[in-house]
Amino acid sequence: MTPSSTTIDLPFSPPYEREKALALIAAHAVPGSERVDPHGLSATRIMSAPSGPVAVRVELGTRSVTTTISSDEPNDVEAVASLVRAWLDLDLDPSTITDAFGRDPLLGPMVSARPGLRVIGHPDGYEAAITTVLGQQVSLLSARTFSGRLVAAFGEPGPDSLLIFPRPEVLASVPTDELQRAIGLTGARTRTLQAVARACAEGLVLTPSVDLVETRVSLLSIVGIGPWTADYLAVRALGDRDAYPAGDLVLRRALGVSAAGEAERLAEPWRPLRSYALIHIWTTTAFS
Repeated sequence: MTPSSTTIDLPFSPPYEREKALALIAAHAVPGSERVDPHGLSATRIMSAPSGPVAVRVELGTRSVTTTISSDEPNDVEAVASLVRAWLDLDLDPSTITDAFGRDPLLGPMVSARPGLRVIGHPDGYEAAITTVLGQQVSLLSARTFSGRLVAAFGEPGPDSLLIFPRPEVLASVPTDELQRAIGLTGARTRTLQAVARACAEGLVLTPSVDLVETRVSLLSIVGIGPWTADYLAVRALGDRDAYPAGDLVLRRALGVSAAGEAERLAEPWRPLRSYALIHIWTTTAFS
């Protein structure tokens, strides 16, 4: 961090499943653009601020997240604080989830085991969309490899020796065959990647402040973006706490159903907090 760094503490209502949060962030971290220290329970990445890209380090404590920003501009600090609170779900009152699911036969034991589990979002919706496309139908490890290649080829040097994720107008303008060679994607996946970048360059906004219905329609209009991707981005980028990718294979297996419609039906009692049900099921499956 630079000499003009600012450090603030962002409080939350405990408990907070810090290790699980860091594990999720690490699993999706973009090589070259993000650093995660599981032992120090911290992560560092680039975020957009009014003055431009800044490096942000978050350290998860037991009652607050210590956030260090490579800027001393008040507007930058305010903007980053808001992004971090949304990214790490710091405004959740865990008792809300306990009250909602505590007596549910499936979710009750999960919530009791991890009462501080949060929905970890993403501080940049466009970046979330691009990395989600990179991760379609491949392992998390492969997705990180693809995203690392993307940043290495088209990113720019940023603060704290990190690379700035390539902006939408950059990816939209790169010749398709050049982009495909640089990342190692299929032609179809490369075209989807550029279509997402083009949509964002032309005004598609992926933040919690958008109209969820209109944004879902816009996402589904992009060739290569299906319901799972749109619903997943609603969870991680749009802050929709009722978003629920019913077609997810891990979710359907955990519920013991074969069709998305059955997963939708079983989740009706969990409205309007289905994304918390989802994250508990995913986490229990991953760590059981």
